[in-house]
Amino acid sequence: MDNFYFFVLMCILLILLPGPDTAIATRNTVTDGTKGGFKTMLGTCCALLIHTSAAVFGLSAIIVKSALLFSVFKYVGAVYLVYLGIKTLWGLKNNQGAAVTESSVKSRYESHSCFKQGFLTNLLNPKVAVFFLTFLPQFVDPGNETFLPFLIMGITYTVLTAMWFIFYIYLLNQISAFMKKPRTQAIFEGLTGAVLIGFGIKLALEKAHN
Repeated sequence: MDNFYFFVLMCILLILLPGPDTAIATRNTVTDGTKGGFKTMLGTCCALLIHTSAAVFGLSAIIVKSALLFSVFKYVGAVYLVYLGIKTLWGLKNNQGAAVTESSVKSRYESHSCFKQGFLTNLLNPKVAVFFLTFLPQFVDPGNETFLPFLIMGITYTVLTAMWFIFYIYLLNQISAFMKKPRTQAIFEGLTGAVLIGFGIKLALEKAHN
């Protein structure tokens, strides 16, 4: 494996870029606290490990090279992101004027789906498969065995992602008093819903990489 430390640096820079995973983690942390944020993070990391396995065993290459499979993943992922965005905006509308008890029950119900939301948001994003198949090979010697290097890099990326989300979730929790204000939460819910829909549309318009 070439330039491992440079690989780590690039991973950190890429992880810091906001995307659907950050949007859904923000939304679930604001609405369900650290518990919801950590469940979302675990879902995201589990999906990343699946992407790592797919890259190691060559499944991602098949998806990337097959226009049909890429399109299937792309549109399913896009529909799911748009669904989450609409669900967030719809929930914001329905929660206006709702009783505290009802909100508490809804929050507990939503926390159970945080893992699933983080998992599916990452798993159904074919751009992650494209990333693994185009980014990881840059750090492997041509002609050498790729199994172990891909595995190490995939796990490294997943661990770095988890570390970032742990910091990010705790940071959000530290300003929870501000974040939990009804007006602030409504603004973040609205922004998150719009961002998720935007990411879904952007993903739907993404062209397959040949």
